[in-house]
Amino acid sequence: MCGNALRMDDYRATTADAFKIYEQAPNRSIMCIDMRCFFASCMAMLENINPLEVPIAVVGNFQQKGSIVLAASPPMKQRFGIKTGSRLFEIPKHPDIRLFEPKMEFFVRMSMEITDLINQFVPKEAIHVYSIDESFVDLTGTEKLWGPPEETAKVIQDSILRQFQIPSAVGMGPNMLMAKLALDLDAKKTGFAKWTYEDVPKKLWSISPLSEMWGIGRRTELSLNNMGIFTVGDLAQADLKTLEDHFGIMGNQLYHHAWGIDLSPLGAPLAQGQISFGKGQVLMRDYRNRNEILAVILEMCEDVARRAREAGQAGRTITLGLSYSKDAFGGGFNRARTIDEPTNDTMKIFKVCKELFDEHYAERPARQISISISKLESERSIQLSLFDNKKWKRRKLGATMDYLRTRYGSAAVLRAVSYTEAGTAIKRAQLLGGHKI
Repeated sequence: MCGNALRMDDYRATTADAFKIYEQAPNRSIMCIDMRCFFASCMAMLENINPLEVPIAVVGNFQQKGSIVLAASPPMKQRFGIKTGSRLFEIPKHPDIRLFEPKMEFFVRMSMEITDLINQFVPKEAIHVYSIDESFVDLTGTEKLWGPPEETAKVIQDSILRQFQIPSAVGMGPNMLMAKLALDLDAKKTGFAKWTYEDVPKKLWSISPLSEMWGIGRRTELSLNNMGIFTVGDLAQADLKTLEDHFGIMGNQLYHHAWGIDLSPLGAPLAQGQISFGKGQVLMRDYRNRNEILAVILEMCEDVARRAREAGQAGRTITLGLSYSKDAFGGGFNRARTIDEPTNDTMKIFKVCKELFDEHYAERPARQISISISKLESERSIQLSLFDNKKWKRRKLGATMDYLRTRYGSAAVLRAVSYTEAGTAIKRAQLLGGHKI
């Protein structure tokens, strides 16, 4: 059946016995609530304007023409085609358009106040703040206080709109995954959606391409396609052992997610277990000089290595991705190399990234860079020879730099490249959540 979308007749045939899979699955009342156009809605409230009527865009930095649009109100999208991810230079000069830089402290305060409002309906341990504008809430057991969970969710939405003038969307499901899928694939269009396990064949299995499914990226999609799996329904009918052999523990997770099953307790990551550490960065201008690009790569290697060290992990596969400027007709490369011994050493990671860069860089202006390390192991597996004095020194240096940054801030100690014109670490250290405070 792989490679062909399941028909309704197939659903009945394949699910009659298969629904036994849900006998031990969690069946709670979880909602995932998302504040629509949160940054734009916050600025609209501050300026006393209606985000559903006025074209609004929140832009990272007015001083950078290539700055990214962080949020856009519905009229901005409908009338001018400007959406999240657009660039400042793409916004037309029009008297109706209202542009704002982000007020991150205000956004954080608003997010906390919204969480406090939700806390009036459920205890704090029933709330998991997923991001500044999105939270999971467990409404299980609140029926005696507030009535059916669906009604409680709508009361919470109405309360947020009335008190903060911020519209929201809610997805509900028996677990965090289903609530998130109901939100992303349904509720963001309608304002509210509830998915049950019975909805999985109709609403989930038809999803294609696979990257439309939460938690499946382009690379995983390509690997699944190569196995003849093109829809979530194909994935649900795939052989579990084959998936585990190919993807490891992630294969087990992919299979059960295709059935809408998620065993994560509230607050646990939807994808259990850290399988990689990575960082991506959209550059504020085209980087045309090799040394400038390598300077940013080194800074990013530092960030990735630090996160791995803090988690006590080391990786053997190092991946470098580089996208060229649209002015140079786009394109780019994404290449990985696996080394013999796991590492979380900044300079070792950079050495591999530099090799990949030298081998694949096409002498075109760069606009986006990504770096990751995967195939993780405990850093205890790193062999430290008593006679390898340089390795001991590098490890101690890394630990010292991590300590200073944790205690005094991420810009407390930087490599020399960060003080060059190409460096981005100092500017990023002055941001909150990637944006100006």
